[in-house]
Parts: sequence; C-alpha cells; structure tokens
Amino acid sequence: MPEAAAGTGPRRRAVLAAALAPLAAAGCSGGEAPRTPASGQQPAPKDAVIMVIRHAEKPYAGDSGRDEDGEDDPGSLAGRGWRRAEELPRLFPPAKGAPLPRPAAVFAAGGKDRAPARCRQTVTALAAAVRTPVRADFAVGAESALAHAALAGPMPVLVCWEHTGIPRLVRALGAHQVLGLPATWPDRHDLVWQFTRRSGQWSFRELPQQLLPGDA
Repeated sequence: MPEAAAGTGPRRRAVLAAALAPLAAAGCSGGEAPRTPASGQQPAPKDAVIMVIRHAEKPYAGDSGRDEDGEDDPGSLAGRGWRRAEELPRLFPPAKGAPLPRPAAVFAAGGKDRAPARCRQTVTALAAAVRTPVRADFAVGAESALAHAALAGPMPVLVCWEHTGIPRLVRALGAHQVLGLPATWPDRHDLVWQFTRRSGQWSFRELPQQLLPGDA
C-alpha cells in the first residue's frame, strides 16, 4: 500500500511542520498569547479612610500649658485640652457600627525636635487604647511625605495636625476638590474630618466630637 507508506514518511512530516508553523510564529506554547494592558491605563488606588483632627485646646495668650509632668510649658495643652485628650478614645468605640472606625495607625505632628508637643499629647491616650504607637515622624510643612506614609499603611488612619497645615495635607492626599470641604479648618478643636476613598473617588464628611461641655 504505497499511499499509507507515504503518509507515515517524509511527506507526512512535511505536512505537519507546515501546519504547526503559524502557531510557532505566534509564540504559542499551549495557551493564549500574553495580554498587555491598555496604553495609559493605571491601576485604581487602594481604598482608604483618613480621619483628621486638630490638636486639643492650647493655652490662651498670656497663659501656659502643662506638660505630662504638670510643669509649665507653652507648647503643651491647656487643662481643657488635656481633658479632651483623655476623652478622645470614646470617639472610637470597638463596637461595630460606631460613627467612626477605630484607627489602625495614628500620626501626629512632630519631626526631629517634636515641638510643639500638643498634637502628640492629644492622641497619646487614644493610641494606647487602640494599641498602636503614635507616629510623630513628620513636622508641619512635610504634609506630602505624611500623606504618602498614611496612604501606604494600614487603614483606617487618624492624623492629628496643626490647623494651618491641614489644607496642605488634604491637597497632598488628592482630596482637596471633594464636595463640601471647607477651604480652611474652622476655629474649633472639636471636629473630625473624615475622607473616604472608594474606587479612586474621595468623599468627605465633618463630624462633631461632642466630648466636653461646650462642644457644638
């Protein structure tokens, strides 16, 4: 049977080689060719919750604050500020459905000289309650570095900052164009600004602390 012999010989091998050539040229190795991302397409940033507060009350002009040892210190909190700091953990109860989530990371204005101490003093009791250290690595003016560190870490995040630097922090986060955001921090110590990013979009809400008599 010469035809059968021809089908198993050099002729058949030549036919198979011709049939497989297009696959080899396409780089086929038993699966689909690798897909490349669309030109200019960027992955969506991760979801985030950033809560911002101003430090608690400072001394009035001509008065002096008190440091952790009760010594006079103009860079420390006033008596009402210390009371607010002590009550701050009540804003973040462990129960589910609480108005504010318990922070997984706490930042406070500091830097190498860590002065003034009011921001760190404001969140010391809270950080102890949620069992996380106070990160005081960044000084006022280093809001871009702070925003990068806050967004890179665990969520939610609480930041206690000087009110003059809060608009710069919001801009560094990329949340400065969100609806309802005031241009500056009000002349108050009893607020929380919460910024939430979902699917790359920021939202904003302002909540009163209502921790001390006289809070709005």
